[in-house]
Amino acid sequence: MKVPIASPVMTEKMVEAAANALRNERLTLGESVFKFEDAFAKMCGTKHAVAVSSGTAALQLALQAYGVKAGDKVVTSSMSFVATTNSYVSFGAVPGFADVLASDYTIDPAKLKAAVDGRTKAVIPVHLYGQPSHMDEIDEIASETGAVVIEDACQAHGAIYRGKVTGNLAHAGCFSFYPTKNMHVGGDGGMITTNDDKVADLCKRMRHCGRKGQYEHDVIGYTYRLNTANAAVGIEQLKMLPAWNEKRRAAAKLYDQMLKGVGDLVLPPQPTADVTPVFHLYTLRTPRRYELKAFLEGKGVGAGLNYEIPIHLQPIYRQMFGYKEGMLPVTEKCCKEVIAIPLFADITAEQVKYVVECVQEFYSR
Repeated sequence: MKVPIASPVMTEKMVEAAANALRNERLTLGESVFKFEDAFAKMCGTKHAVAVSSGTAALQLALQAYGVKAGDKVVTSSMSFVATTNSYVSFGAVPGFADVLASDYTIDPAKLKAAVDGRTKAVIPVHLYGQPSHMDEIDEIASETGAVVIEDACQAHGAIYRGKVTGNLAHAGCFSFYPTKNMHVGGDGGMITTNDDKVADLCKRMRHCGRKGQYEHDVIGYTYRLNTANAAVGIEQLKMLPAWNEKRRAAAKLYDQMLKGVGDLVLPPQPTADVTPVFHLYTLRTPRRYELKAFLEGKGVGAGLNYEIPIHLQPIYRQMFGYKEGMLPVTEKCCKEVIAIPLFADITAEQVKYVVECVQEFYSR
């Protein structure tokens, strides 16, 4: 049996929605973009949602709209995709890092408190693998120095933290709609959520070349618009998101039950009364992950190393900032051991069972 690590959904209804937008709407900033924004804001419980061209663009614009500029320090997790920090290093802001908790791979509030200083203008908690960060503590730490908090919710569409949906847990939230995410837009795309009227307006202008009017530009802007056809797909995907997230949780629960006690595996953090994750990825942790990955792939089972190299040890970050091993011990250990196994909305119980049997076979050799 072949079981891919991800399987993005694109139904005929979604294809037709895109085609209808192409036939009948403006190709950029058409009606579907605004409908998608309204629906996404409603899902998150925020006043505003601003559609952009990627999750990276969302992070960049949100930070800049809140006044982060070249030379300012932005503290985040190094256990994330490199786009988290690329979003602000690209305009001259300086990265700072806090280690993660081994229990859930999100930023450790105690380590964050030590990393935040007078230069820190923003904190970006990463809801990694669909697991919300410890937002109450993070928001409190940031408020002590006046730092803005921007959620990197690019892997956490619809996750819940203490009764509130991600994207509505800080000053702003940023999402990605890359095809492997819990929902996508048929290509690249992103969204900024916020309750701040001025920030939302500024993000809308910056995504559209900094326009104040048709031929007047009062801020430096970019071409970060979301295409109308992509937004039309996003509208249909968003309708399916709650059901898809429930399917992911059910599959994760099945994995939990069948993989408990197998070999040296550390399973993902469990849902709690306070936290309802959405399992963008189902991750295991083992020092033998390279052997396990090769074995699974030999059996037709997809596997991913998320993330093999933490951000601070990426070649360009070593070169630019002089980072070295040992700086973030928990992050570095986890990044050497985490392996993701197949999880997607339409994964079947039979596929889950096959993946588990392959993992069990690996450990029984």
